[in-house]
Amino acid sequence: MKTVLTIVLFIVAAPLAGGLMAGLDRKAGAWMQSRVGPPLLQPFYDVAKLFSKQNIAVHKSQKYYVLCFLVFVILSGALFVAGQDLLLVIFALTLADVFLILGAYSVRSPYSYVGAERELVQMMAYEPMVIITAIGMYMVTKSFSVADIAAFEQNLFVKLPGIFIGLLFVLTGKLRKSPFDLSMSHHAHQEIVGGVLTEFSGAELAMVKIAYWYQNVFLLGLVCLFFASAFWLGVGAVMLTFFLEVFIDNNSARLTWQFTLASSWIAAAVLGMGNLVVLIFI
Repeated sequence: MKTVLTIVLFIVAAPLAGGLMAGLDRKAGAWMQSRVGPPLLQPFYDVAKLFSKQNIAVHKSQKYYVLCFLVFVILSGALFVAGQDLLLVIFALTLADVFLILGAYSVRSPYSYVGAERELVQMMAYEPMVIITAIGMYMVTKSFSVADIAAFEQNLFVKLPGIFIGLLFVLTGKLRKSPFDLSMSHHAHQEIVGGVLTEFSGAELAMVKIAYWYQNVFLLGLVCLFFASAFWLGVGAVMLTFFLEVFIDNNSARLTWQFTLASSWIAAAVLGMGNLVVLIFI
């Protein structure tokens, strides 16, 4: 019963928290640029307006792919808060991204195709480090269960500092922040069109934005998992990570896909695999 209530709480509260973070992101960015910026609740106004627009799908399968994207993002977060297998959580999140890419590929638009291809490159960049994170947590706790990892008596950061830093590095791309926001960006000056979201509009685009809110909450929850034995330390780490990503986003220009891919793999090899090797000999 407790697990069901936790899942329901996540489904209800995560998009609210994610939307507030999106609003806070824009306010912080505006403050860094000496602007007033939009209201804190502007992301919710934007989504409500998108749902009110005429529902136009460029391809009939597009709605199906967007719905699957949203469902699997929610499923990955629900499995995470329910304390299930971390690898299953990661695979569900990866599958969600695959459905988004299929949605972009389902239309005959060169801009949408370029966005989808960039999204694939971005997945190739961050997925190795995410998998290494799960392996590192297993090597320390002897379990892939999120519940067991959260109940571990010691902060995982103590034994996984390299993996933690490597995860923060690739989260910049996973959270779609500069300089690794290859497939799309919320900064208008970096996009002629909407990248992977070029052909999404109305309710479909609103669903994608809500899915990103769920996803961002889950990703920051993964950061908190490194400090699960000290709750307030975990909250502090999440807040610091969020504002660090916002700061980097507003002070960086987009880099090439070649540099993004190479740097992410180097981080995974040096920080991630290096940390795993050290664990073997401890």
